[in-house]
Amino acid sequence: MTDKDESLSQHLAALRKALIRSFICIGVLLPFCFWISPKVLDFFITLLIGDSNISLNYFSPMEVFILQMKIALFTDLILSFPYIVKNIWDFILPALYSKEKKFIKSIVFSSTFLFCFGILFCIFAILPMIIKFGLSFSSPHIQPVFGVSNIVTLSLTLSVVFGIMFQFPLITYSLIKSGIISYESVSSKRSYIIIGVLIVAAILTPPDVISQIALAVPTYLLFEVGLLFARRTKNQSRIDGKDKKTKR
Repeated sequence: MTDKDESLSQHLAALRKALIRSFICIGVLLPFCFWISPKVLDFFITLLIGDSNISLNYFSPMEVFILQMKIALFTDLILSFPYIVKNIWDFILPALYSKEKKFIKSIVFSSTFLFCFGILFCIFAILPMIIKFGLSFSSPHIQPVFGVSNIVTLSLTLSVVFGIMFQFPLITYSLIKSGIISYESVSSKRSYIIIGVLIVAAILTPPDVISQIALAVPTYLLFEVGLLFARRTKNQSRIDGKDKKTKR
């Protein structure tokens, strides 16, 4: 066996070890998450319906049980996320230079923060607004009847979507920072980016204007934040380069 084959086998073994540890973490936490899933479900319902005089209904004997399983898996993935990221970091770390390690470490931390922030923003700000918008169509002759599975599944789906879409500023910053794309090319194509964000928001959200706008607007604002940080980094690099030339 050549050195190249040994190196490949070592990388595959390290990847296998990282994946096994991640799955073990998910499996260990799953019973606990299933135990607390009824409380999480009650929290979701209380948060979503608020002071509205409505009740959620289920239409099959196993519906609530299956819903609790979904909530348990969702909670499990959130609780396991830091450990999974740590395993991925430990796998990638040996192959990087010191500057790359520092950059990727900050990216991992920022990505985790933005993902959690996106979920919390969706749960506490967007979902209650969507429910209130739906209730606004009720009248003495039209009364809302909500299924608990539809409401909670929508909440879980939108929470993950917001967590993913909130990575947008980080992606923008990383691409510009690494030199894959230039700041000028990105900033000159804002109109295309707005259209792209609207299209992605329309694909990922239910077919209603409120949820699409609720996802598209903060996503674009976060894109501008990422662009702003990229510009500041670029300007700082120019200043540092001029200082080095001056010292020489």
